Amino acid sequence: DILTGLYSTVAILAALAHRDHDGGGQHIDMALLDVQVACLANQAMNYLTTGNAPKRLGNAHPNIVPYQDFPTADGDFILTVGNDGQFRKFAEVAGQPQWADDPRFATNKLRVANRAALIPLIRQATVFKTTAEWVAQLEQAGVPCGPINDLAQMFADPQVKARGLAIELPHALAGMVPQVASPIRLSETPVEYRRAPPLLGEHTFEVLQRVLGLDAGAVANFKESGVL
Repeated sequence: DILTGLYSTVAILAALAHRDHDGGGQHIDMALLDVQVACLANQAMNYLTTGNAPKRLGNAHPNIVPYQDFPTADGDFILTVGNDGQFRKFAEVAGQPQWADDPRFATNKLRVANRAALIPLIRQATVFKTTAEWVAQLEQAGVPCGPINDLAQMFADPQVKARGLAIELPHALAGMVPQVASPIRLSETPVEYRRAPPLLGEHTFEVLQRVLGLDAGAVANFKESGVL
């Protein structure tokens, strides 16, 4: 649902650009199924280019190894090694520099082929440091990674706080209600937060009168007849 809305926004903007170019309008046809298929991304292309349906890998990447979640001494973190140089740096931080020269793991192609051998070795190593220790040491080494947070940890994250992603808005019945801020940041026309989520039917009359142009009498008739 969310991604179809985002794709729809892109489609609307494209249609508006077309209208501005030659003045013609058009019909936009969006389907949740189409968006689901489009979002399969690399998994879809893996099938289309090989004819082999991908197997379940949990949070692991089908084409890059290691690129998945790993346990730590106090939780879990995500490790996203993107190339052989990063793998060598990771192996050094993990105290296993020999992994980078192992003929089974020297290149990403080999690591994908020998995933079943490598992943258990990494899991055995990652449990000896905390999530914070792994993230700090790997970031220092230039290896992409990050903590796997629950929602409490996520909203307590310093960067999430700095970006102001948790906000509150006044509500007619509930006082101040929590909301998630928009991720869209515009320098000239920033997002404004004016209203909390509406009550059921709160804006029905406003929509009928201001948007559809119905007068108060017509709206009253709809209400009396049970339409509203």
